[in-house]
Amino acid sequence: MNREEFEAWERRIDDRARLLWEEQGRPEGGHESFRDQARELLAIEENPHAATHPADEPEPEGEPLEAIENQGEFPTLTDQGEETTYPHRADEPQWKD
Repeated sequence: MNREEFEAWERRIDDRARLLWEEQGRPEGGHESFRDQARELLAIEENPHAATHPADEPEPEGEPLEAIENQGEFPTLTDQGEETTYPHRADEPQWKD
């Protein structure tokens, strides 16, 4: 992006921020407080497919339960009285003797 394109981009952000500010009833702080929101909206409008996944790609899966169960003997963040630190399968008993 050269300097002219950057300045044009900044002007579009400023114009959109001013529009958002006016739509909100001109709150204190001026239109400068709406610049981040304006930047995000313009980026989405100019490249709407940048953050989408193709439909044929499968959704990534989480870690398997075995990976969580085999973490080892590390300290946990459980409160006193809580006996389990990870989820269990439905067919396994939750409390082991």
